[in-house]
Amino acid sequence: MSYQAEYSEHGKAVYMGKDLTEVRSPQRKLMPDTVGLEQHEQTSLRGIAPRAQTCKDHRFRDLYRCLDGPLLHRCGRDLNKRAASGVDDVTGQAYEQDLTANIESLAERLKTKRYRAKRVRRGYIPKENGGERPLGIPALEDQWVQLACAKLLGAIYEQDFLPVSYGYRPGRGAKDAVGDLGFNLQYGKIGHGVEADIKGFFDTIDHDWRLEMLSLRIDDRAFLNLIRKWLKAGILDTDGQVLHPVTGTPQGGIVSPIRANVYLHYALDLWFERRVKPRCGGQVILIRYADDFVCAFQYPHDAERFYRVLPKRLHKFGLQVAPEKTRILRFSRFHPGLPRRFAFLGFELYWRLDWRGELRVMKRTARKKLQSAKRRMKEWIRANRHLRGRQFVLELNRKLVGHYNDFGLRSNEQSLNSFYTGTIQCAFKWLNRRGGKRSSFNWAQFSAALEKLKVALPRTTERRREPVAFV
Repeated sequence: MSYQAEYSEHGKAVYMGKDLTEVRSPQRKLMPDTVGLEQHEQTSLRGIAPRAQTCKDHRFRDLYRCLDGPLLHRCGRDLNKRAASGVDDVTGQAYEQDLTANIESLAERLKTKRYRAKRVRRGYIPKENGGERPLGIPALEDQWVQLACAKLLGAIYEQDFLPVSYGYRPGRGAKDAVGDLGFNLQYGKIGHGVEADIKGFFDTIDHDWRLEMLSLRIDDRAFLNLIRKWLKAGILDTDGQVLHPVTGTPQGGIVSPIRANVYLHYALDLWFERRVKPRCGGQVILIRYADDFVCAFQYPHDAERFYRVLPKRLHKFGLQVAPEKTRILRFSRFHPGLPRRFAFLGFELYWRLDWRGELRVMKRTARKKLQSAKRRMKEWIRANRHLRGRQFVLELNRKLVGHYNDFGLRSNEQSLNSFYTGTIQCAFKWLNRRGGKRSSFNWAQFSAALEKLKVALPRTTERRREPVAFV
């Protein structure tokens, strides 16, 4: 029986009853299993994670009650106060001028159900391919409440998410996904992969499916209605037009990443783990970062079958693969004549002989990504060359360390050094032109100043990986 047989099921009610989690979902109406203080502790931010970890079929009630003043105050410490303002034009600095009163007012409106979600202001940021990416900017108080909801959802779903998911999760990132993929390619027998990307993922998420998925773990109508408010609030475009999309979620919303992960947890991750894996004849892995993922197989017929079925699976949830970014690839040390490299999440993976003459999976920053990073650094240096020495180096180090944290994998030292060298040469050029002067200092003087001010040097930050148990 192939895993395509799953599509014989009809309708969301039947599908939600069993297929998403492989077990029957609990009845919607349940008698309270706890009362008073014990029930409040289970649905407090502190008690949610242990309960979610030990009881995988538990549906949380009274989450909405957790959106109180203390939680909102804690969320305020994590908000970016310098972020662009939404349709209310209220900045973080202005809101904090009377923070206690504002938080108390917000908490009271939540408690009495008088809170109203505002429209999302849409902006656009340039993409590396020359296009523009739409970005949703919620109003400040909406950001505050969304962050509180994201913390509650994270406490639940971080216990459910599978290790194959790397995007928008604490302590995980693109670098970890690429490192684990390279580790599996190096020490496993997998060599037939399907590299996939979901077309317009954030714009095509089905609202009904999303709420159905959340209801598998949440039995709180007020909390789900709050999420529904954000979905229905509307988008104020740059031309003044108000849009009310029936699908999708604005990129930029604080709660959007966790909701997107929940969506793909049920639509892809669990399906792959419980339907695809058992029907494969050899080793198989899934590495997913948000809507970008790679599935690798030991045998070619498993990869080809997955490639055929994947579009049907995603279509059931209103999603489509991006044809130009989805392909079957061969990448194996057992077949030297095959293509020796491919790109994933801003890295390029390739085979190379080590000093012992053995083939090793190496990782380096993809050429376009490295060029883009150098260009952005050049623009920043040119715009900030007026800063005083120590302040300039302080800000520069933040940029450098951020790049090292994103791309600091072992075997990527050459790309890291190239980025550092390009940065230093650019800084030497533009700092020498401050005040309309040229050649204010020579290279030896500049190098001595860099050493004294402790400019961050290239470094790798890759974690140690243990041997894996393949399926």
